Amino acid sequence: MGKPTRPLSAAVEAAKVAPRAKRSSYPDAFAARVLGREKRSLGDFFGLTNFGVNLTTLAPGAQSALKHRHSRQDEFVFILDGEPTLLRDDDEILLRAGMCAGFPAEGAAHCLVNRTDRDVVYLEIGDRSAGDEATYPDDDLKAALGSDGRWIMTHKDGRPY
Repeated sequence: MGKPTRPLSAAVEAAKVAPRAKRSSYPDAFAARVLGREKRSLGDFFGLTNFGVNLTTLAPGAQSALKHRHSRQDEFVFILDGEPTLLRDDDEILLRAGMCAGFPAEGAAHCLVNRTDRDVVYLEIGDRSAGDEATYPDDDLKAALGSDGRWIMTHKDGRPY
């Protein structure tokens, strides 16, 4: 007798997956900068462990994250609706629905900002590489991915927040 077949996960309307309860892992000093960001953890909903997928909405004036780069994790975004501005090290690119952007590990620091008067909706996809760290060139912040999958935030000199 062969292995039992793995049951298929049910298909869902992505917008009906509950938003993440915890809005941000950033310390209080930085969390206000991502107010207006709502993530629906689609990868977690389906029990994916090798990579994450989020349906993210940025309200007008919101930003996706602090400008950052990962040491091991690749990231990819696909814009579904709206026109966010992609901030990278020293440049800005206006994105629109149908456009995508990729961020290899150790690449340019980046984030998205919604400078318009309507919501921006996009998919973000990233791997879950063990030992990943994030650096924030514009802020006194460093993050390390713990063995439990949660980010540990410190000052750049290692002091905890």
